[in-house]
Amino acid sequence: MTHRARRSPGFPRLVPSAALVVLAAAGCSSGGGPSVAVPTPSSEAAAYCEALHKELPESIAGLERTDPEPDSVLTAGWGDGAIVLRCGVPRPSKMDDAQSKGVDADGVNWLLEQPGDAGPRFTTTYRKAYVEVTLGPGYAHDITPLSAFAGPVDRTVPESL
Repeated sequence: MTHRARRSPGFPRLVPSAALVVLAAAGCSSGGGPSVAVPTPSSEAAAYCEALHKELPESIAGLERTDPEPDSVLTAGWGDGAIVLRCGVPRPSKMDDAQSKGVDADGVNWLLEQPGDAGPRFTTTYRKAYVEVTLGPGYAHDITPLSAFAGPVDRTVPESL
C-alpha cells in the first residue's frame, strides 16, 4: 500500500462550532480506493506533504488505509474513500469569510465546510501547507477522525501565524 499527504498555510483563527457532535464510526476496507484529484503545491509545501505522508496512520476510526488513485504522496485514504486526505491544496476562499466555522482537534485548527450532499470537508489553518480532509456523509456530525491527523500534521507541517 502507498501513502499520501497534502498542504496547509494559515489564516485567521476560527472558533470551534458547538454543533459538532462526536459519533463513533467503524468499517473495513479493501485495496485501491477511489480516484482523487492530486494537488499541485509549491515545492516548499510539497516537502511538508511528503513528510506528512510518512507519518500518516495505517488505520483511522477502524478504517484501514486504502489510498486513492492515482498513487501520490499528496493524497491518502481510509475505508475506500470514507476518509480522504489531500495535502498541498489551495487556500480555500471560505477562509476569507468571517462567518466561517472552524474546529480545533488536538491543537490543530481546521476550517469546516459542508459541501452539498457530501460529508464535511476540513482544511487546516495556520500551517505552511494546507491539508484537506474529506469525510463521507456518515461523518456529518463526527470530527473524531481529525484527531488521528493532529499529531502527524503538527510534527510535519509548521505553523504559519
